[in-house]
Amino acid sequence: MNILVTGGAGYIGSVATEELVKAGHQVVVYDSLLYGHRGAVHPRAIFEQGDLADKARLAEVFDGHTIDAVMHFAAHSVVPFSMRDPLPFVRDNVGNAINLLEVMASHDVKRFILSSTANVYGEPERVPIQEDDRLAPSSPYGESKLMIERMLHWCEVRYGLRYATLRYFNAAGASEQYGEDHEPETHLIPLVLKVALGLKDHLDIYGDDYSTRDGTCVRDYIHVVDLAQAHVLALDALDESSRVYNLGNGQGFTVQEVIATVREVTGHPIPARITPRRPGDPATLLASSSKIRRELGWEPRYPDVADIIDSAWRWTRTHPNGYAQ
Repeated sequence: MNILVTGGAGYIGSVATEELVKAGHQVVVYDSLLYGHRGAVHPRAIFEQGDLADKARLAEVFDGHTIDAVMHFAAHSVVPFSMRDPLPFVRDNVGNAINLLEVMASHDVKRFILSSTANVYGEPERVPIQEDDRLAPSSPYGESKLMIERMLHWCEVRYGLRYATLRYFNAAGASEQYGEDHEPETHLIPLVLKVALGLKDHLDIYGDDYSTRDGTCVRDYIHVVDLAQAHVLALDALDESSRVYNLGNGQGFTVQEVIATVREVTGHPIPARITPRRPGDPATLLASSSKIRRELGWEPRYPDVADIIDSAWRWTRTHPNGYAQ
């Protein structure tokens, strides 16, 4: 198929593009490069620079290419930023998604995969989290994703859209070619690796008074390649019905445990200090991914957090300045 990948110059979008190309699909990457990097665009993908806020530019891209399906990664995604300034954050994420869906409808494109988030669950009522659990976002970021999820239902009712909503837990790691390069960086593993490289002198741990085994937050880490392969499987399944899936390993690691693993993998001491909690951070997020395993046969190839960190470390050592070099 011909797949439009919004945010294909970003972290997850670049690896998803890589997996789509491996699977034999043709890819058009649409990215404003506000957060993405031109060097992260796969050489066999067609690159179209543009902002999702620009409907005329979007329509031009759809006019110029035969598009069979869309994978939507482009969004503001930094939770603390959403807590600080929620209105423009939600406006952009939801409004841009509406622009995209409207242009898709006008071009009769009926397959859509949404990059969503575990943040739609907020503080979970049970662990591991199931797809039909209560939805109560703990941040405007999660709220914006949930709003888009709800719109997809009505697009199915009105336009016949088939969609897959993929709720990520913590994407981490790297493929051989593409890795994590955000500015500013807020994700734990790349921040710890910056300390290992000597680019930061210490790591801040946001709170050590959570109801967890060592007081720091517990997260479920999934390798970015496993995440990308789930998108390819979901794309193939859209002929049958719309779907909602969690994507995680089902294993939880505290911040302190991740730091200890990075010390083992890199051989570097990682100085860390405790700072106040960040607003919007639930204590524990742990996925049940049994539904996508059962229905699509998806199995993570890299379930061990040490392997995930090792792949990120290899990419970071060869790209100490990210894509800038």
